Amino acid sequence: MTRLTGSALRVTVYIGENDTWHHKPLYAEIVHRAHAAGLAGASVFRGIEGFGASSLIHTSRLLSLSEDLPVAVVIVDTETRVREFLPQLDELVTEGLVTLDECEVIRYVGREANQGIAGTKGKKSL
Repeated sequence: MTRLTGSALRVTVYIGENDTWHHKPLYAEIVHRAHAAGLAGASVFRGIEGFGASSLIHTSRLLSLSEDLPVAVVIVDTETRVREFLPQLDELVTEGLVTLDECEVIRYVGREANQGIAGTKGKKSL
């Protein structure tokens, strides 16, 4: 079970949906590396509209359908663990924006090992 409370650091990586790393989506590579590094968690959010350094507006509106919508990968963990992970982001993110924000985690509790199995949620094992 993973627990994290108190001061933490949030890293947000803003990239494009079509950005890749060795023919895989870049956002997936970031999440998998964060997982392999043992970080507390990572989530990917797909934007509906945005622009970056290129000044091109990417949008999901039907009349100007974009295939490269903005994506934000958010990772939260202790400052030490996040900063240890930053060199991997330097390697992966060649275009985009990476921000760091101090934050406070008030509740983060992972599932018990047997709760991840379908049909066992809330049941005690004997």
